[in-house]
Amino acid sequence: MILYNTGYEVILAGVLGAAFAQSLKFIGFTIKNRKINFKSLTTTGGMPSAHSAGVVGLATSAGILSGFDSVIFAIAFGLALIVMYDAAGVRRAAGKIAATLNRVKDELYKHNTQAAGEKLKELLGHTPKEVFVGAVLGVIFAFVWHEVLFKLTLTLPLL
Repeated sequence: MILYNTGYEVILAGVLGAAFAQSLKFIGFTIKNRKINFKSLTTTGGMPSAHSAGVVGLATSAGILSGFDSVIFAIAFGLALIVMYDAAGVRRAAGKIAATLNRVKDELYKHNTQAAGEKLKELLGHTPKEVFVGAVLGVIFAFVWHEVLFKLTLTLPLL
């Protein structure tokens, strides 16, 4: 399967960029808390934003291959802006509401915590800084990914 200069390169830049950002969160959590928590590989929120890294990696890769003045890049860039706005706006607000509801439930059911049910997930969105760092990571990842594939095609022509 040919990866270099194809849609597969673009898709993988997005997916692997997001996975790389999520791995950085896992490593950061492990160093900070001095314990391994594999659940941090699948959680949302935190530094850096894997959503931002993924969509910006995808958009950047589309720009590298199709040109930064192409319609394809414009569409991918528009999608990236929507995802990043959602991560820092709507999902972050939903996380704050969940935190407030959890506090209210704790107060109402302080004598019977079982009746309160499960706590709502509070870490849903990102701060603007987390979104920005994820976006920068996505750009860097896409360029590095493109160069790695280019160098591999020199030695393995099937890539």
